[in-house]
Amino acid sequence: MTTVNLNRRRFLQYMASGTLISAMPQFAFSRDYKLNLTPNRAFQADVEIALTAHKTEVPILLGANTRVLKYSARLLRGPANTIKTLPSYLGPILHFEQGQKVRIFFYNQIAAPCITHWHGMHVPQIMDGHPMYAIDHGEQYVYEFEVNNPAGTNWYHPHTHEVTAQQVYRGLAGLITISDAIERKLALPDGEYDIPLIIQDRTFTADNQLHYALTMQQRMQGFLGNTILANGQHNPTIPVKTRAYRLRILNGSNARIYKLGWNDGSPLTAIGTDGGLLEAPQDFPYIMLSPGERVEIWADFSGRELGSELALKTLPYHGFSMNMGGRGMRGSQDRMNDGSRQGKEATIIRFAIQEQVSDSPQLPHILSPIQRFTEKDISNPNNTVPIAIGMHRMTFNLNNRTFNMLDYANLEKIPVNTLQRIRITNTTPSMRGGMRGRRGGGMMNMMAQPHPIHLHGQQFQILSRTPNYGDSTYAEVKDGFINHGWKDTVLVMPGEEVEIIKPFMDYTGRFLYHCHNLEHEDMGMMRNFFVE
Repeated sequence: MTTVNLNRRRFLQYMASGTLISAMPQFAFSRDYKLNLTPNRAFQADVEIALTAHKTEVPILLGANTRVLKYSARLLRGPANTIKTLPSYLGPILHFEQGQKVRIFFYNQIAAPCITHWHGMHVPQIMDGHPMYAIDHGEQYVYEFEVNNPAGTNWYHPHTHEVTAQQVYRGLAGLITISDAIERKLALPDGEYDIPLIIQDRTFTADNQLHYALTMQQRMQGFLGNTILANGQHNPTIPVKTRAYRLRILNGSNARIYKLGWNDGSPLTAIGTDGGLLEAPQDFPYIMLSPGERVEIWADFSGRELGSELALKTLPYHGFSMNMGGRGMRGSQDRMNDGSRQGKEATIIRFAIQEQVSDSPQLPHILSPIQRFTEKDISNPNNTVPIAIGMHRMTFNLNNRTFNMLDYANLEKIPVNTLQRIRITNTTPSMRGGMRGRRGGGMMNMMAQPHPIHLHGQQFQILSRTPNYGDSTYAEVKDGFINHGWKDTVLVMPGEEVEIIKPFMDYTGRFLYHCHNLEHEDMGMMRNFFVE
């Protein structure tokens, strides 16, 4: 490992970007931090990958190619199925087996500093992609970790301070799939019948280039593109057979929340969520999927007519949005007709039934055992850890604080190897009397929007959801929350209080928690837990 002075590195970076004045508070810290720039010879890797972030051009829409950022990978050691390339700008799928030891050489070939986070993976702090470890153009960072996670779907993306949103928006993202012995015994659909589906929204200029320019409203609500892409493609159609498929769906958007549903109204059958397989399949009329969340769907096309199509859509709902004029949230949304508003109906992908087959796997009644936590298991029964969503001077915050690279408060100190009850609240004074209970509440209503809260480290379990008000907007989405299984990101609605139980096992150090609306994250809606 190479020791560098974090403040000197940041000083040079901020000088180059012209943001030194706003960053000055960080220079109060004078600690040195070690960057993992060379491999550990004692770490015997089963898998080695060279992963590079770089600029390129790819076809997305008809006409000119689009300039993007992209992850590319090369397998240095390990099974041949470790890397699977996807079309367009998305990074390759990295496939791991539980228990494998993985070494990834990350090379930054983009102009700005960058660091990669393994979203959902249970790894040590120095391997987690904390923004303090961002490397400059031309530098290398070495990740070494054992795959502790069970079978499931995770992902990787940049976590560079104040530019995560831009770097993800311009293309840096990819899936991680993990297998284990329990999953293999289930004989779930695999190979061509295991379909990844990364959903993102983008806005393009007339010459097919990505448009990303934030107005105040877009900073506050998050950037919403007017074109939905699936696996980096616009309006794709996938040919399928009359049998069951496994769909691994990731919301890789910066801020858009999807209300997933089939166009014919049939239920969605969930078999997995952020942290892996559920205990048993669950049917939903629709599924709400916020940025960073994943869901695995059992899609059975048996019995459907050859030549027919089934479309996965995002269904309409009255999305919460910023109203800079203070005239109420819903009216602000309804006046937006450019295709970029939250809650707009759209088709994501079509499945065309093109081949008749006679055999299809059966949906298992039992999937994966889950140790369910109860209040008896909690290490802090009398001292619940708060995550209070707030706003000050037009900036969202957590527990009345914004992000400072190394900072943590006393309430953010967590003993290692404990199970902590955490209460996430998304309420304001104006909500306590109902969302429309006060006149002149425009400023408070600016804050009244959903926040997908992501916690690094091990996944958690949802203990309870308590809406502190009820209206038609909440009623439109409440039946789409998956509250069982393991999660690392939870959508907290306006006026809602969500209690979770989260393990903090094995590793000490700084582990982030933040809003996964990436514009909110970059504005400072992020904090450190300090596990000791």
